[in-house]
Amino acid sequence: MRRAIVAAAFALLAFGGPAAADDYPSHPITMVVPFSAGGPTDALARILGKFMESKLGKSIVIENVTGAAGSIGVARVVHAAPDGYTVSIGHLGTHVANGAVYKLGYDLLTDLEPVVLLPSNPMIIVTKNAVPAKSLKELVDWIKAKPVPPTAGTAGAGSGSHIAGIYLENLTGVKLQFVPYRGTAPAMNDLIAGQIDLMVDQLSNSIAQVRAGTIRGYAVTDTARAQSAPDIPTADEAGLKGFHMTLWSGLWVPKGTPKDIVAKLNAAAVAAMNDPGVRKQLENQGLQVPPADKLSPEALGTWQKAEIAKWWPMIKAAHVEVK
Repeated sequence: MRRAIVAAAFALLAFGGPAAADDYPSHPITMVVPFSAGGPTDALARILGKFMESKLGKSIVIENVTGAAGSIGVARVVHAAPDGYTVSIGHLGTHVANGAVYKLGYDLLTDLEPVVLLPSNPMIIVTKNAVPAKSLKELVDWIKAKPVPPTAGTAGAGSGSHIAGIYLENLTGVKLQFVPYRGTAPAMNDLIAGQIDLMVDQLSNSIAQVRAGTIRGYAVTDTARAQSAPDIPTADEAGLKGFHMTLWSGLWVPKGTPKDIVAKLNAAAVAAMNDPGVRKQLENQGLQVPPADKLSPEALGTWQKAEIAKWWPMIKAAHVEVK
């Protein structure tokens, strides 16, 4: 009798494994945003998450886990159960650059499963209104003329805003005094208040403030002008040739998450990006949806590896230190 009960229990466990994936999701999903609420990654998560809920049939709870340029939030997902109920949203900074800056307790490539590449946007060079420069050339000259390097806000060491600032230093020969924050939202608040001098920020995070006249925008870091900001020149047009940087985002889940669960999450995210209403919201923020052939989990994995090969040498050469 006892053997029969044990055998039945094992049978139920064996049956329950794949059934759990078939029934996914059966309860709310947590999407971990590794930055503070109100920033560009948080905004993207909320736009996509709201639509994905309708496709998955369960709510998506946004959890902001800040610190160490997003690496703490990513670790939260790495160490979660591989059942599809904890999802990591991040970008070039959190899922590429941090591996060159921090001694992570995880491997960005092998401890996470890629789900889908998300919309990207260029960076924009912005300053507080008190900065006298009216053009990018005047801004570079102003920085060079200052006896003390101006303060530049970042979302932390190795974040997208930090990488962009280092890139600006490399191309112009200027020196900046980087000020790390727990996200670009609090950095933007200080920029508006005049507590820091400048920032190389995501266009989606800064464009509304530029439009409102609370900060000044100089150039976007793409090869063409953004549809959401056609009046703002590219860095090439403004005299800084080759300053090209697109901050892309993506979704990941813990290593070992069943492929059919990854596929369901991928399908929900792709459907969101293809929805006209969602697409309009993304475009209004200056975000560009990836082409269809770049939306598979495998495509994100390949792109992430290529970006690591591109950016790690520059970051390491800059001797970025965590303070």
